[in-house]
Amino acid sequence: MTTKKMTGSEMVLRALVDQGVEVIFGYPGGAVLPIYDALHQQNELRHILVRHEQAAVHAAEGYARSTGKVGVVLVTSGPGATNAVTGLTDALMDSIPVVCLTGQVPTHLIGNDAFQEADTTGITRPCTKHNYLVKTLDDLPRILHEAFYVARSGRPGPVVVDLPKDVLQARGTTYIGPGEIRHASYRPQVRPDPDVIAQAVEMIAKAKRPIIYAGGGVINAGDRASRLLTRLVRTLGVPCTNTLMGLGSFPASDPLFLGMLGMHGTYEANLAMYHCDLMINVGARFDDRVTGRLDEFSPRSTKIHIDIDPSSINKNVIVDLPIIGDAARTLDALIKAWTASGKTLDQKALKAWWKQIEQWRARECLRYENSDSVIKPQYAIERLYELTRKRDVYITTEVGQHQMWAAQFYKFEKPRRWMTSGGLGTMGYGLPAAAGVQVAHPEALVIDIAGEASVLMNIQELSTIAQYNLPVKLFIINNQWMGMVRQWQELLHDGRYSQSYTASLPDFVKLAEAFGAVGLRATRPHELDDLISEMINTPRPVVFDCQVEQTENCFPMIPSGAAHYEMLLGPADKAAKPISEDGMVLV
Repeated sequence: MTTKKMTGSEMVLRALVDQGVEVIFGYPGGAVLPIYDALHQQNELRHILVRHEQAAVHAAEGYARSTGKVGVVLVTSGPGATNAVTGLTDALMDSIPVVCLTGQVPTHLIGNDAFQEADTTGITRPCTKHNYLVKTLDDLPRILHEAFYVARSGRPGPVVVDLPKDVLQARGTTYIGPGEIRHASYRPQVRPDPDVIAQAVEMIAKAKRPIIYAGGGVINAGDRASRLLTRLVRTLGVPCTNTLMGLGSFPASDPLFLGMLGMHGTYEANLAMYHCDLMINVGARFDDRVTGRLDEFSPRSTKIHIDIDPSSINKNVIVDLPIIGDAARTLDALIKAWTASGKTLDQKALKAWWKQIEQWRARECLRYENSDSVIKPQYAIERLYELTRKRDVYITTEVGQHQMWAAQFYKFEKPRRWMTSGGLGTMGYGLPAAAGVQVAHPEALVIDIAGEASVLMNIQELSTIAQYNLPVKLFIINNQWMGMVRQWQELLHDGRYSQSYTASLPDFVKLAEAFGAVGLRATRPHELDDLISEMINTPRPVVFDCQVEQTENCFPMIPSGAAHYEMLLGPADKAAKPISEDGMVLV
């Protein structure tokens, strides 16, 4: 405990510094002006002024996802806090560690409908991992340090600390450092049970058609977890697939990688999941975009689920062996136990399994008809990948068709290079997230692969990017539609295109120039390479308006609620795949 008198605001900043925070993303307002005044009088913390509080949280998410650190947000009371709710829900769904400091009216006014008052803790209770209302100065340091512990420990997530103005203005000597805090009850289990690991080894040894299915939990467990996942897959010689949030946890160039799983995943990944006899799920939550129809999800497999969050076990899919623990520690224990056991997989059965997978892979489910006259969106992303693959690149996306094409055609070899909104599917995520990534990695190439409709949700963040000279590249796949909405309306609603056409788009080149960025536009395939090269070599923010085929659809696609074998591979593909007598989907 310090003997120096400090205001509550000074304690807030001291706690952030003691937690290793370097950057805050925020927007000032009356209730948090005491913190902003304290910020003005120090040099240890950098503040990034966004243009909307939702964007502050997305920027903090991008910062956190790309670094493994806790992202920090500072917003005012009332609308400042309510504007942050979408970002907080996004972070909760995707397990991103964020601490959001919200201003609040003075304690004696709480409940009186005071100016810019909102029940922030009540509003954010369903969309945070935990939240706090600080009522006294004595509680402030403990709560702040607890917030960081809760946000980063176990399954990461967002934590809100609501700060009444009178607490921020009060003075006292109650500050204590993080080393003096121990949470009273929250103790996530990080080490797996050795007996359960031994059971997993026995299950693996009996498998004939195994698959490893890795999600965002592997990314959250640190780079070591991704290295251990790669070692396990290669040691066993078995196929590996990723969820949308897990991309980069296993090298995309490895022949053992089947690509992404789920609604817009590959044919080979989805059919391998359907037909496997052993599934090892590492850090994924069996969400509906992966499972499709639950009663037909991997129906004949023994299921092992590795997760640090006990509440995720048996929540959506009943598994045969739950393993509670941190992904890195669990994978390490599993590799050591497998090696020590001296067991091997049935190589004859594994060879037959790979033969079947290669037949599915030969369908080339991501093949598309290219054009010399119009830019296909898949081709645009392929060229972007080829021209940037040798650089240190971080990709963010908005939400929609472009997001799925990016997941399919941009290959990730490392973790923490892919930032996207998975669980909530938040349009407007990508641009502020890219700003947060660029702040964290100032020398890196940061590209937001965007849709023209989605990026308009938070286009004002071009002003933030301009203010801080962040050389973010905004690569817009512009088809002049809300593309995924249009695709579903075409395939599922008989082409009734209700409110999905964007009839009054801005001139993105002029818009870029208005924000002090460089504007580029491509309308023909032969223009792409030179313009992409110009974009990535420009040391300033760039808005690239890539005008693509307007009616292209994103395939493969599993219709909502359908089984994995009911995948549509193209516009003419309407029926489920034929199944042989042994239950195997025929090529």
